[in-house]
Amino acid sequence: MQWYCESLTEYKRLPVREVKVGELLLGANHPVRVQTMTTTDTMDTAATVEQAIRCIEAGAELVRITAPSKNEAENLRNIKDALRKRGYTTPLVADIHFTPNAAEIAAGIVEKVRINPGNYVDKKKFEQLEYTDEEYAEEIDRIRERFTPLIAICKQHGTAMRIGTNHGSLSDRIMSRYGDTAIGMVESAMEFLRIARAQDYHNIMLSMKSSNPQVMVQAYRLLIHHMMNEFGECYPLHLGVTEAGDGEDGRIKSAIGIGTLLEDGIGDTIRVSLTEDPELEIPVCKDLVKRYTNGTVQTKSNVPAVNKLPYSPFDYKRRETIEVNNIGGRHVPIVIADFSKYATITAKDLEAIGYMYDEGSDKWFIGDMAADYIFCNEALPFELPGTLKVLLLYNNWIAVKEKVGYYPLLNAVQYIDDKLAKSSSANFVMIDCYSEGYPDQQLEILFERIKSDPTVVLCLSSKEKNSMQCIRRMFIELIERSIKNPVVVITDSTHDTLDESLIHYAVETGALLIDGFTDGICLEHHYGNSTVSPQTGLLNSIAFGILQATRTRISKTEYISCPSCGRTLFDLQETTAKIRAVTNHLKGVKIAIMGCIVNGPGEMADADFGYVGSGVGKITLYRGKEVVKRNVNSDVAVDELIKLLKESNAWVDAPAV
Repeated sequence: MQWYCESLTEYKRLPVREVKVGELLLGANHPVRVQTMTTTDTMDTAATVEQAIRCIEAGAELVRITAPSKNEAENLRNIKDALRKRGYTTPLVADIHFTPNAAEIAAGIVEKVRINPGNYVDKKKFEQLEYTDEEYAEEIDRIRERFTPLIAICKQHGTAMRIGTNHGSLSDRIMSRYGDTAIGMVESAMEFLRIARAQDYHNIMLSMKSSNPQVMVQAYRLLIHHMMNEFGECYPLHLGVTEAGDGEDGRIKSAIGIGTLLEDGIGDTIRVSLTEDPELEIPVCKDLVKRYTNGTVQTKSNVPAVNKLPYSPFDYKRRETIEVNNIGGRHVPIVIADFSKYATITAKDLEAIGYMYDEGSDKWFIGDMAADYIFCNEALPFELPGTLKVLLLYNNWIAVKEKVGYYPLLNAVQYIDDKLAKSSSANFVMIDCYSEGYPDQQLEILFERIKSDPTVVLCLSSKEKNSMQCIRRMFIELIERSIKNPVVVITDSTHDTLDESLIHYAVETGALLIDGFTDGICLEHHYGNSTVSPQTGLLNSIAFGILQATRTRISKTEYISCPSCGRTLFDLQETTAKIRAVTNHLKGVKIAIMGCIVNGPGEMADADFGYVGSGVGKITLYRGKEVVKRNVNSDVAVDELIKLLKESNAWVDAPAV
């Protein structure tokens, strides 16, 4: 096995053990299974049953239900019986935090239990502790003693188990030795997995969840690497991004984290955690999974094999590049908006990408999500806003008289033709990665020219079905050849719906950004129906959302919002919308909105501020991981959050509309 997956150039599923959850088989060569989690009170049997049925009929193959105490765990029997009487045999999963006795009860009732190794035995107090090796070994013995009874019950009843690590709820013991790191997440799970293997219990899957897709991807890769090195085999993996949020942002963040791994054949079951009704998560899961079940991703035979990886897939480091205009070097990744489908472009059209023109003052106002370049067919019939630049196909560029702010987009043949005039500052050169149109000899000439030309920005795309792998392989080629020109990735979609396109963009560009490869992105959409107007504003929003989710360019407030469950102590969807409405102008501020004390403060990991349910109608506010105000009445809690933001110098007034 290479590094962390079977292949870096073609789609191959990672070989893992087969696991049985009730009558459902997963892992091995079985399809990637989709699941969700109920949001009702587990003690409300009727409501939980009805919601579970809606999820199952939407396509959920497993349904998870929270069991925070013995009472909820015992009531799982009533829920299961009611579902079975109505003809629903979908396996149920008990979600356990803090309470081993609840897990032991649930393991005798439902088909699977999920435990969090960060809080199954340990009680998190945010204490910095120092352990000698002997003391650390004693802690492992304590875990073994408390964990072994659950293993015995699972073996007796044929119950499966997920050892589910969360980035934000690592134990004080793990934090003290490994810190808030991906390797800490891996070791947290490995401690429990070693104990289970010693008891000859293997009906196990694992997860490495984080609200940060970058951390999540690194942790899964490290987990596979460590399992293979230590055990010579892998267990099935459940994929998910915790607290992804809602709407477009939640879907983008989930698609990047989950899709980056699925692209490399990693993952046997997935859940998209949205702050929405759980049945709405299933269509997003299906859009993700179907990329790998209907031949969308396949092998491209002429992509060279990778013999040595010239970068670390376990640590984020941006590819070193030269600076060309405002691209590469230390600049954040740029966004190029596609205006090629516009017959003519007016100043009003640029509002979709963040440029507002005021006729009265004859001034342009530029938003935080203003595209850096546009690609169009001819020179604009008005003066460019100060920061906007324009790309034109070569023949259109050469016809422009005043070329300030205008740059040529050339194919390989045009670029290596010495007879053609070029820009003295920036030339954008397109490469369709590993297509049949580029003879090796032509590529060799192209590489040699580019390497010594400080004006070139490469524009990589691929028409192949495994396009991400093709483009990644080209990045590896550039690194091996010490070519440091910046690269813009062009991602095209021909999907019928924008929901499918959003997944496509997030997966294919996000996976490359996660590995530090990209200096800019351009999203294109080719509709089958030519009468549909271009969705330029939406594509621009998606592009900035992808950069935000990969933490490569921050342009707006980030919300880390849990998906709600039976533990939730307030209306998460309504509260998230209320908080977003008054804080969405706070660029770069991360606000966590957590339904209960289980999901906060631990789960909110690297949030700047936290809004956490601490009792019915009560909210506790956090600054980082510090409690600032306890048990605030929920009807004034949003106002108190704003006060906290102001006291912390994180508040600015919203711009006038």
